[in-house]
Amino acid sequence: MARKSFNEKLQNSKDMPKIVVIDDEKSIERYGGSQMLIAPPLEYNEIMAQIPEGKLITTREIREYLAKKHNAEFTCPMTAGIFISLSAQASWERTEDRIPFWRTLKTDGELNPKYPGGIEYQKEKLASEGHTFTTKGRKNIRYFVENYDNFLYDLE
Repeated sequence: MARKSFNEKLQNSKDMPKIVVIDDEKSIERYGGSQMLIAPPLEYNEIMAQIPEGKLITTREIREYLAKKHNAEFTCPMTAGIFISLSAQASWERTEDRIPFWRTLKTDGELNPKYPGGIEYQKEKLASEGHTFTTKGRKNIRYFVENYDNFLYDLE
């Protein structure tokens, strides 16, 4: 059986969106509630697709927006990360309807090494849109967009 392409995976919404009630006290305390949204991959893709040149979004803003949209208290951080990465991979796989996935940063403005083309591609694309970077670490250097919060796109 052939492996599914990223685009096939992107289209597979299974039984999402769904709200799962969690009862783990540590998670409830950490995320501020028990109503956790699991949103379908296409919803992440749609949000990432609308970020205009020069603007940015972080996984935090996307998760907060989706939780609010679906009347949940928070969005599953693990599936959010997977589906954001999946959206980037699916876009890379296509020749048309590509999305500007490089404008979606990790929380705190960090570049995402899991994106197609890696950090270098994301840095190059963002630099061409006028962004500058700072680094953290000595061995495992992490890159951040400088003053990223001044460039956040308002999803409302």
